[in-house]
Amino acid sequence: MECISVFDMLKVGVGPSSSHTLGPWRAAQRWIKELKEKQQFREVEHIHIDLYGSLSLTGKGHATDIATILGLCGHDPVTMDIGIIEQEIESIRNRNILPLNGEKEIDFNIREDVQFNRKFLEFHPNGMTFRATLKNDKKISSSFYSIGGGFVVKKERKNAKKKKAEFDEFPFPIEKGKELLAYCHSENKSISEIVLENEKSMRSEDEINTGLRQVWDVMLESMYIGCHTEGTLPGGLNVKRRAFEMHQRLMGDSKYNNQEDWITAIRNTEVKFRQILKWVSCFALSVNEVNASLGRVVTAPTNGSAGTVPAVMMYYIVIENHNATFEDLKRFMLVAGEIGSLFKKGATISAAMGGCQAEIGVSSAMAAGGLCELLGGTPEQVLMASEIAMEHHLGLTCDPIAGLVQVPCIERNAMGAIKAINAAEIALESDATKAKVSLDKVIETMWDTAKDMNSKYKETSEGGLAVKVNLSDC
Repeated sequence: MECISVFDMLKVGVGPSSSHTLGPWRAAQRWIKELKEKQQFREVEHIHIDLYGSLSLTGKGHATDIATILGLCGHDPVTMDIGIIEQEIESIRNRNILPLNGEKEIDFNIREDVQFNRKFLEFHPNGMTFRATLKNDKKISSSFYSIGGGFVVKKERKNAKKKKAEFDEFPFPIEKGKELLAYCHSENKSISEIVLENEKSMRSEDEINTGLRQVWDVMLESMYIGCHTEGTLPGGLNVKRRAFEMHQRLMGDSKYNNQEDWITAIRNTEVKFRQILKWVSCFALSVNEVNASLGRVVTAPTNGSAGTVPAVMMYYIVIENHNATFEDLKRFMLVAGEIGSLFKKGATISAAMGGCQAEIGVSSAMAAGGLCELLGGTPEQVLMASEIAMEHHLGLTCDPIAGLVQVPCIERNAMGAIKAINAAEIALESDATKAKVSLDKVIETMWDTAKDMNSKYKETSEGGLAVKVNLSDC
């Protein structure tokens, strides 16, 4: 079992998809590193990219080709100025030149040197192969697999043994929910405290705090940008951004100058049940509208589900607890990250493997668990909240229209956030020690459901809404 950190589950990246954008971007960076380690980088004269399976079928809508090229150019998804993405790609397209890692220029024709192959590779639906011709005419290649949430692996998994060793060195190695509960009882600690101890075995507490602050800052920024940006999303579906007008109506005449003032202003607005529903939905929609337009978001656990966790965190600080501090948000993220890792270890967080239950379902479970602990839930209630949230997403298919992470994906984040809050409240009112369904059982069930699900409902745009709604209808 691999060592999975909260920073693996909550990663800063560029939209619209962690598996189809962030993963291929990271794979390209890893290939550059491979070439340098083998002393082949300077010998490269030509490059060709093959995208397979789901990366091919929905790759255009997910900007897989663009992300891969940006990775080859040496850009990093965490730090790149996303405002120059379009001009960078246009320059490559017009000049037929690729600035390989920003160090050398090679001939490259986007239309010919990026190949979308409908064939699925055996190891994983999200496969890609980088091919290069060297100066001596030798041809080399390397294949990678984007397995969801921005995680990238090679078939041979050369570092799996090292990862397993790291996992075994955790103070509290955890593979299942029952093990997490056992540690909470034996150590008399909350879930967030157990997770924090594991994180401290890898980095200092200052590093943990700095990293989690960055994660929250990006979440907050994506909500703020989404709530203050109007217009139509790119891609051809002509989807109108909704967070902007919803936010305007909810805010009324409230005044503010920055993100912190904005939080205070929201706290002072009228809060009734309908307003709560609208605020949570607005926060979730705003993030995923930013994601759909190649904006910077946090995978939680994926880009397609990036709005659920921050929407529930924002709900907590503007509705539930006006005195909330970073320590509260830190606890939330530690719990959410651990819940997400349980699903990754026991099932999948890849829609190409498990449908949308693996994205929105997992994000809802993560948010439910995080919120439940902050509201005073016991470790048993936290896991119960996560179980309830996933239980009511089981079987959810991934069927994006035109391969874009817009319809039905954006709305599903809002629904996942609302379900998370509901799940937490139900768990808090329950005797979780008498729960009929454990989190471990629902994870197993999700994985069984994923394996039984027809491939056309696994991020291929070959079934469901993707075939019932045509671009001409939009």
